Amino acid sequence: MSKKTATVRARIEPGLKKETERILDQLGLNTTEAIRIFFKQVNLQRGLPFEMKLPNEMTHQAIVDAKAGQKLKEFNTTEELFEDLDI
Repeated sequence: MSKKTATVRARIEPGLKKETERILDQLGLNTTEAIRIFFKQVNLQRGLPFEMKLPNEMTHQAIVDAKAGQKLKEFNTTEELFEDLDI
């Protein structure tokens, strides 16, 4: 077994750290163990251990429009929404 002498340092938002550590604690892990698991998975998978995608152009444009408050639709019922979606 190799010696554990390398250090990883990262700056993150305090709220994110606190909430993540709360979840890790429920899983029986500490931050160091979670980072070690993440690094092991990156190494085994030869990449991130989860899928990361950029949205396609249609989704990207919908996000831009929504943030700008444009091209939004409102529905009073789920039935109206489903009808608009042809479901």
